[in-house]
Amino acid sequence: MARALRAEGVDVIFTLCGGHIIDIYDGCLDEGIRIVDVRHEQVAAHAADGYARVTGKPGVAVVTAGPGTTDAMTGVANAFRAESPMLLIGGQGSTDQHRMGSLQDLPHVDMLRPITKFAASVPTTTRVADMVSMAFRECYLGAPGPSYLEIPRDVLDGRVPLGSAFVPEAGHYRASTRSLGDPDNIERLADILVHARRPCILLGQQVWTARACDQAASLCRTADLPAFMNGAGRGTLPPGDPHHFQLARRYAFDRADVIVIVGTPFDFRLGYGKRLPNTATVVQIDMDYRTVGRNRDVSLGLVGDPSAILEAVEQALSGRLTATPTTRREWLAELRAEETRLQEARLGSLMSDARPIHPMRLAHELNQFLTDDTIYIGDGGDVVTTAGQVVQPHRPGQWMDPGPLGTLGVGIGFAMAAKLARPDREVLCYFGDGAFSLTGWDFETMIRFNLPFIGVIGNNSYMNQIRFGQIARFGRERGEVGNKLGDVAYGRFAEILGGYGEEVRDPQEIRPALERARASGKPSLINVWVDPDEFASGTVNQTMYK
Repeated sequence: MARALRAEGVDVIFTLCGGHIIDIYDGCLDEGIRIVDVRHEQVAAHAADGYARVTGKPGVAVVTAGPGTTDAMTGVANAFRAESPMLLIGGQGSTDQHRMGSLQDLPHVDMLRPITKFAASVPTTTRVADMVSMAFRECYLGAPGPSYLEIPRDVLDGRVPLGSAFVPEAGHYRASTRSLGDPDNIERLADILVHARRPCILLGQQVWTARACDQAASLCRTADLPAFMNGAGRGTLPPGDPHHFQLARRYAFDRADVIVIVGTPFDFRLGYGKRLPNTATVVQIDMDYRTVGRNRDVSLGLVGDPSAILEAVEQALSGRLTATPTTRREWLAELRAEETRLQEARLGSLMSDARPIHPMRLAHELNQFLTDDTIYIGDGGDVVTTAGQVVQPHRPGQWMDPGPLGTLGVGIGFAMAAKLARPDREVLCYFGDGAFSLTGWDFETMIRFNLPFIGVIGNNSYMNQIRFGQIARFGRERGEVGNKLGDVAYGRFAEILGGYGEEVRDPQEIRPALERARASGKPSLINVWVDPDEFASGTVNQTMYK
């Protein structure tokens, strides 16, 4: 098992111990694979997901049978919707106890199959290594995703001569996935862009997954394409780049004659495609054939690796855009004017000195605090929605959020993975208080493994995104049922566990507190008390349900 993991480039596993899996630890020690043990299996799965997102290599979580595996399922489901390549390895009772009621026996494979790209049980000890490689290959079929491998106790206990077991050799059992798709469609897209007068492009998760950020940025500059970014696509263009836009997306979509969507499905985030007007030529580029044209017809669909496709399109455009620069620059100037108008309209909220603190002011302070080396993580409902309107990572690969499953509690696992994978980078995680409370005990794991990060909690003592909808539907008397949380001083919680903590109630104290957390060199929690009656615009409009 450990040799197969090492052949895949795995250098760390995230785990919570159990009698069904302890032999794997022994193998990992032999192979020099680091073992990071957490306090909850959900965190192990989120960390494996996060490690894959940061490094581009598959993350691995190892959990015991029964409740160990079911605890991890939320993290696997989140990786499935977010197209993140991770492997969950789960224990199982011995095969000679099959269906006898052994300890923690459950039909794990049947349970995991709907939320993975591959789920199987290892039948014999000789098959362990090649089934590990099989699971990893399946992770990269089309758009990436998670796999699950169950190993019965007697299979893991078994011994075979090393020469009789197939252990894949690193670099010799993978084919290239960098496919262009149909070359004719590259030319068609180039022709569409040549004749477009008001084009725009949306760069999504797969731009980072495929490490296509350089190609995407180059195409935007070559073709004068205004670019909007979502998910891990954020940071493809740096703040201040003339082709970087954040707020004017609806305005651009409503007026564009060509809209190119890269690596983002037509799911709720795009109104199932209804936010793209029928008057526009819509082009969709995706790694998964099943995603193209789902929920909305497209004018042109390209299936393949975004980095290869975008690079080929730029090459096909070479020397063909000389007739359109004036029109394209006028379109960019129009969008920049709208972007500026929207920015100015919200300055009052961004600079608000109100107490309790306005959530937009907190998001603004976080954005101003970011450096070129800061990996930003969002974990929550309203806090992620608000930050998405304000926070601008400086480089590719420096934005992490739950993704389309909307899972709360990813933050600690993501921060753990990010700091392990990139110890030279600063990690800043912005939690909602509801989100932090789900997995927050693994703050202690960050301390135990000496993984300093800056944690910020936007604390309004509610599950606020849900609270707004309840109040709107049922009135305030019934609208605060089931979503009120206690007033927890999370800064003190951090100190109790051995980290750095502060409580902040004055907006003027946000930046100094962040600076002190940075200087502490410890895992930290800055607990910022925000106004519970200020909501993100997406929450007010209930866009996630439309």
